[in-house]
Amino acid sequence: MGFVQRQLGLALRARVAGEGAVGRSAEIWGTPGPRRFSSADPIWRVHDNASMYAGGIAALLLQSLHPQAMAGVAGHSGYKSDPWGRLQRTADYIAATTFGTDEIAEASFAKVRSIHSRVRGKDYFGRPYRADDPDLLRWVGTAEAYAFLTAFQRFARAPLSRADADTYVAQAGVLAAELGATDMPTTVAQLDAALTAYRPHLVATPAAREAADFLLKEPPLPLAARGGYALLAAGAVALLPDWAREALDLPLSPMAMRLGEGAGKSATAMVAWGLAGLSDESARADHRGRSQR
Repeated sequence: MGFVQRQLGLALRARVAGEGAVGRSAEIWGTPGPRRFSSADPIWRVHDNASMYAGGIAALLLQSLHPQAMAGVAGHSGYKSDPWGRLQRTADYIAATTFGTDEIAEASFAKVRSIHSRVRGKDYFGRPYRADDPDLLRWVGTAEAYAFLTAFQRFARAPLSRADADTYVAQAGVLAAELGATDMPTTVAQLDAALTAYRPHLVATPAAREAADFLLKEPPLPLAARGGYALLAAGAVALLPDWAREALDLPLSPMAMRLGEGAGKSATAMVAWGLAGLSDESARADHRGRSQR
């Protein structure tokens, strides 16, 4: 069983973190120095939990409903030609800015800000957009905070308290603000209100539906890995608000949602089990206990 567990963990790490995962993990977790957050903070609990796998898929689906955000992804991210590369860059950014020293985090912020400054174009309706627009960044950050927090609350073994959930939203907003987002929500109530306020601007463009098909129906995975991914994807769909599922023509029935939540919990437990089998997990856990406050 130990061999199977480790092989699953290695496969997951290779997909999400890439070939340099061990060295990069040691750099992020092991470099001494001041950090924005510590292991006592809700953002560490959420972003270091296996529920992030389903939460990440849900975040992409939700973000795709903003025509300008979707145009930027479709035109500049290479999500189809290099999906794993994009995933690895995103995972590295989240890890560096959540767990890394201030210096490591700032390097990641600066890199993303530089990329955003060059991304320009027009959306499906011919409206100009720029990736460093504060309101567009607010949407992306709001959708991520909603998806990651909702995934944790539904799929993690020990959900956050109401107060800790509010703190998570505020801490996620700190990261979004570093990229240029403004007026980020700082409580769960404000997060829900922000999602509601964006609804008039959201629509499932052909590019959004194409992205949903790619994520849910045509994932770039070998046949043997598709069963586990299907559980994660079903869990991700169950995390979305009803109006988002309706816009993307995804399952809406109560039965489908119950099955999706069950799939999400099972997939999260499977991912956690696999990652726990990696030998460097103990070193990382030791670092958590010694990290600076």
